[in-house]
Amino acid sequence: MPKEFLDVIPLSQLPIGKKGMVVDLLAEGLIRHRMLDLGILRNTIIEAKRRSPAGDPTAYEIRGTIIGLRKEDACLIRVKPLEESGGNGNEESTSIS
Repeated sequence: MPKEFLDVIPLSQLPIGKKGMVVDLLAEGLIRHRMLDLGILRNTIIEAKRRSPAGDPTAYEIRGTIIGLRKEDACLIRVKPLEESGGNGNEESTSIS
């Protein structure tokens, strides 16, 4: 496995207040199209904002918009946690389709 993928985690495991960069989208079919329509593309920065009191769903900031994702959907998004806070989520993205 390439070194750059060793620290990749499911989005559902990203701690609240932390940012991650999308590296892969494992969803298929309609859910994949929905995620792509929401702007979940490779290299997009996503920040975990807050979690429901029941633990699911979690609110994520994606390209300046807050979007709630259930854990089962967030598990299908692979992100590389970012050490430094930076970027505004509008970096150049590459389609994962």
